[in-house]
Amino acid sequence: MNLTSTDAIAPHGGVLINRIASPDQKADFLAQAESLPRVTLDDRALCDLITIAIGALSPLEGFMGKADYDPVVTNMRLANGLPWSIPVTLSVTEAVAEPLKEGGLVRLDDPDGKFVGVLELQEKYTYDKAHEAINVYRTNEEAHPGVKAVYDQGNVNLGGPVWLLERGTDPRFPTYQIDPADSRHAFRDKGWKTIVAFQTRNPIHRAHEYIIKCALEITEGLFLHPLVGVTKSDDIPAEVRMNCYEIMMEHYFPRDRVILAINPCAMRYAGPREAIFHALIRKNYGCTHFIVGRDHAGVGDYYGTYDAQKLFDEFESGELGITPLKFEHAFYCTRTSGMATSKTSPSTPEERIHLSGTKVRALLRKGETPPPEFSRPEVAAELARAMKVSS
Repeated sequence: MNLTSTDAIAPHGGVLINRIASPDQKADFLAQAESLPRVTLDDRALCDLITIAIGALSPLEGFMGKADYDPVVTNMRLANGLPWSIPVTLSVTEAVAEPLKEGGLVRLDDPDGKFVGVLELQEKYTYDKAHEAINVYRTNEEAHPGVKAVYDQGNVNLGGPVWLLERGTDPRFPTYQIDPADSRHAFRDKGWKTIVAFQTRNPIHRAHEYIIKCALEITEGLFLHPLVGVTKSDDIPAEVRMNCYEIMMEHYFPRDRVILAINPCAMRYAGPREAIFHALIRKNYGCTHFIVGRDHAGVGDYYGTYDAQKLFDEFESGELGITPLKFEHAFYCTRTSGMATSKTSPSTPEERIHLSGTKVRALLRKGETPPPEFSRPEVAAELARAMKVSS
């Protein structure tokens, strides 16, 4: 079942995709379980299966075939010309791909061997990993986590529509699992016509809070949507980050104007291209605006500070269907004793306190609490507590 939208903003492509099997479909798939050829998904592919099925990646109905893959990698377009910046593929080895029959069904198992989905296999095709790396990640260095993931995966892509057998509840965050159809209902129930989304894989800090509240001044509601899918091993765990968001919701945000929900997508660390990807995902959730700050979805020094913001300008006005809100790097200004950017602060560079997520992680590893200029005290205490427990 696919859903059309009567909300303030239509899904990407006009239809909200739903690839969750009906009870009858699920029963039919289960009856064939032992006779179907199997492919075991890694953690990222499992995240992709879920996000496709719930409509977060509309208009995708499955893993990309070659007709979509090639123009997405090269030109950030699907075969029909619709903007799309990240290839969403299921890659396997030649040995796994060889016995699979195009036109047949493939059983998809999670990393633990549980039957979770079905692929309607339409095609098998090879691809150029280096070409994908250079175009999508702007580098072919394996030190880049996204590039390494591409180089480590199989040489054959399996393309075709998918079915998720059942939409299970994330046991970590059951109360915050709000899928696109549900978020659209929630926005409509609240009467919100303009909704700004905020994406991060890091714990929320004062600079985040500042730009979020600036965005709230010009929109009716905030969709606080941290990513809880696969991230790097040295990123702060999702459970800790969600605890920090709950603290902010309790003490520092207007609860009636904010919805906190999890984003089940996997992180690619693709910088500018992933910023577009993240915006389109939030469009599918029903958001009209999307915050793009410094080095969105970046890692290391691979991308310029505002490269992500510049990439939005390469699309025609209205083509993406969601409005980016571009913010400069926020800092604590010692002269004015508050958060600011260079647009609002008269301070000199020496009067500006910048702390990156990397620097904060280094402080935590040394047993030091992040200063109040970086984190709210309750958030800093939670980060310190979590780091102490994990060490």
